[in-house]
Amino acid sequence: MFTLRQMRFLVALADHLSFSQAAEACFVTQPTLSSGIKELEAILGLQLFERTKRSVMLTPNGAEIADRARRLLLDAEEITALAAAHRNPFQGDLRLGAIPTIGPYLIPHALPAIRSALPGIKLFLREEMTEPLIEGLMTGRLDVILIALPFDTGNLHIQPLFEDGYHLAYPPDWPALAGTGAHVLEQFKGQLMLLEKGHCLQRHALAAYPGQLAKGLNDFAATSLNTLIAMVSEGLGVTLLPDLAVRAGVAGDNAVRLTPLPDACPRQVVLAWRPGSARAAVFEKLSDVLRRHRKMD
Repeated sequence: MFTLRQMRFLVALADHLSFSQAAEACFVTQPTLSSGIKELEAILGLQLFERTKRSVMLTPNGAEIADRARRLLLDAEEITALAAAHRNPFQGDLRLGAIPTIGPYLIPHALPAIRSALPGIKLFLREEMTEPLIEGLMTGRLDVILIALPFDTGNLHIQPLFEDGYHLAYPPDWPALAGTGAHVLEQFKGQLMLLEKGHCLQRHALAAYPGQLAKGLNDFAATSLNTLIAMVSEGLGVTLLPDLAVRAGVAGDNAVRLTPLPDACPRQVVLAWRPGSARAAVFEKLSDVLRRHRKMD
């Protein structure tokens, strides 16, 4: 029978397609990893990789088995986590993933409250876009993720935290705004700048006024809220900023003016984790802390 160690070798080599990099990821020597892969192929009676002097490639059988190996290793990690959770679920490392439009504007401010409520937890924060976060959660790279809906989350357990509305950011030397909400945005057709595709905030911002904003988009797309604010301060257009970021002071000393958009459809900020996770009680506690902190903010 194959071993979990051999499964780790298989997944590492499938991920890196390099014996040297896979060995480094597994903290073993290259000959040790190569020998483990050969033993696994002998046990299974299948060739898992095609090898040349210059490249390593998964065979179709190897790709299918590597996918199953990932699930097997995740189950093994869950067994270990389950045992640790039964001993003391509120001790140890917690790997939290967060999207860039939420994490830096919520976690730093909430960190003292998190440490007070969960003194035995050592928090590690990873910022990524939503799709990589969900992938990281499903593969066990992350324990819990902080994201915004609507987004397809599959069968993940979702814990709602709060709704996050929007402010309009515009240059201070532009004409005075007339009206509120959607009527304000009608003045800026073709001048609305948002984050580039891949950021869920782009989709959420367009959904703030369904069917009304897409035609007003500028050709420019940014990679961060800070870039958007800098562009607005130069008089190049307007943008929508989440209330969460505005309250955290994202505009800073930039020359932009802000006006609330109370009629905008908000995004839903949530925590998500794998169903049946052994640390669900910890995540529920973290949810309570973040929810209370938001109310006090």
